Amino acid sequence: MLVLERVGKTYPNGVHALDGVSLAVELGEIVAVIGGSGCGKSTLLRAIGGLDPATEGTITLDGERIAAPHQKIGIIFQEPRLLPWLKVADNVGFGLGDRPKSERAERVAAALKRVGLSDKAAVWPRELSGGQAQRVAIARALVPRPEVLLLDEPFSALDAFTRTDLQDHLLDLWADAKPTLLLVTHDVEEAIVLADRIMVMRPRPGRIFDEIGVELPRPRDRQSAAFDFAKRRVLAALDRSLDRAATGTADEPKAEAGAALWW
Repeated sequence: MLVLERVGKTYPNGVHALDGVSLAVELGEIVAVIGGSGCGKSTLLRAIGGLDPATEGTITLDGERIAAPHQKIGIIFQEPRLLPWLKVADNVGFGLGDRPKSERAERVAAALKRVGLSDKAAVWPRELSGGQAQRVAIARALVPRPEVLLLDEPFSALDAFTRTDLQDHLLDLWADAKPTLLLVTHDVEEAIVLADRIMVMRPRPGRIFDEIGVELPRPRDRQSAAFDFAKRRVLAALDRSLDRAATGTADEPKAEAGAALWW
C-alpha cells in the first residue's frame, strides 16, 4: 500500500506548494489527481516518485519510507523521453537489464504487441509519431512490473483521438499485473475513464479538497448518463475548489460524495 501522511513541500524560495496531504492507495487501485494550475499536482507526484522529496510528512510504500527514486515506482512524463540512440525494442527493455536475454525479449515483444507496435520494434524513436512514442513510453514503464506507476499528464500533448486510444492501451496493459496507478491530469473525462477515485486539489498551498469515487464498470461509456453525472460532480468540485472566497485549510473535512453538486 502507498501511504501519504500529512505531506508538505516548501521550496527554498519560500513557496509553499503542498500542505498536509494525506492519502492511502491500495495495490491495484487507480487514483487521479486533478485541480487548477498551481495546486501542486506535479509536485505531489514528484515527491511520491522520490524525485523531489517532501519537506514535511512521510511517504511510504509497503511500510518503506520513500525519499529517493525506488525500483518499485515507475514514472511516465508528459514527453515520452525515449533514448534516441536505442531502437524501440531496446527502449522498452531498458529497465530489464538484470533479466535473462530470453525473458527480456519475450516481455518486450508482449508489451509491444499490447500497444500495437510489434512492427516498430526495430525502428528509431525519431521515426515514431507522438502517439506511438508515448505508447512505447507506457510499455517501457510497465515492462519491469512496478508496484506503483506515476503518470504526469502523459497524454496532454496529444490530439483527442490519440489520447482516447492511449487511455484504452494503458488500461489494457494495467490489466496484466494491475499495479497501483496515480495519475495527474487536467482532463476531467480522462480522470473518469481511468480512475477508481478522483482527488480534487485546492491551490495555494496545494491540499486535497474533495474525494470522488467513480463506481462505473470498465470499459466506461463516455456517452452514458452515469458518465455525464460523474463528470458534473467532478466539475462542480473543481469549481468550488477554485473559489477565491473559500477559506478552507488542510484540516477541514472533505465534502461528502455528491455534496459538491450545485443542482
